[in-house]
Amino acid sequence: MVKCIYCGREISDGRAMEVCDKCGNSVWGEKMFNTIVKNMETARTNGDLCHNSVPKETNSFREFL
Repeated sequence: MVKCIYCGREISDGRAMEVCDKCGNSVWGEKMFNTIVKNMETARTNGDLCHNSVPKETNSFREFL
């Protein structure tokens, strides 16, 4: 089960964003939070959402070029 990154409350609806409704509404406001959740769900459905986009550690800066 996924937990909210702000308060640790369990999120049971399987959403793409790991923020509960209470915290999301407090941080962004209800209208903006609903828009963010909708856009993230659309991105996940389209395959555009990647939670593992942190590059692996490298020994040289040149490897990024």
